[in-house]
Amino acid sequence: MERTNPYKNTPTWVLPPNHRPYPPLPSLTPFLPPKTLPAKKFNSITKQQQFHAFYEEWLQRQQTLLNDLLTLSNAPLSQHKHTHTTLIETVLSHYQQYFDHKKRLQNDDVLLLFSPTWLSTYERALLWIGDYKPSLILRIADASLHDLTPDQIHAIQRIRADTRRGERELSGAMAGVQEAVASPRVLQRARRVGRLLDGEIDELDEAMAALRNAVEEVFQRGDELRVATVRNVVAILSPPQTVSFLAAALGFQLRVRQWGLERDQSR
Repeated sequence: MERTNPYKNTPTWVLPPNHRPYPPLPSLTPFLPPKTLPAKKFNSITKQQQFHAFYEEWLQRQQTLLNDLLTLSNAPLSQHKHTHTTLIETVLSHYQQYFDHKKRLQNDDVLLLFSPTWLSTYERALLWIGDYKPSLILRIADASLHDLTPDQIHAIQRIRADTRRGERELSGAMAGVQEAVASPRVLQRARRVGRLLDGEIDELDEAMAALRNAVEEVFQRGDELRVATVRNVVAILSPPQTVSFLAAALGFQLRVRQWGLERDQSR
């Protein structure tokens, strides 16, 4: 029996064949003093389970919102003029809720975001500093919007330039963190865990805390760039255009989710 695509009316966007995810940061966990691992590990598992439960419910809500967007996009504008604004704000609030929950998880243990257990293997392969790359938002906009005015096209180009500049800065910041993790001083202390003197243990703890703080800052800036990119795109679109753009964005994420789960189940 032929399977139907529930998103056939939404524009699709295909990842380029040469796509490469950002190199993962080496785990910091092995460098921590052994006595702190059991409690931290238990706490991390609990936080993962809590976020996983939230994420599943969040995705169910996203499917409902996608259906609403598709219904509205096919309805005459005169009949739903005020509904556009209400639904747009609901969708944006939906995404803000996700980032708020992720920020709390990040503050508890940012290292969990390097390999999120709530995502499929395919979804994890697409991650860039903890989530989708901000410029992906603009690719979705390019694929889903075909009635842009010259002024809107110019505005999109400015947003794209700003977003790429922000991505380059964050990539450089992440590379700096990776270099710090692999620095001879840190590695030397890490290899001697269990044989360190009190002063050396304090020095290693301080180094690890500084690295965690640096990672948290980069991840937070990444999310801020994602949110700003979406908000900037929405700001230059008309309500009907925004509905089409958001439908494409939500549909893309749900398709990737479905493909990833199917691939994991087939292994």
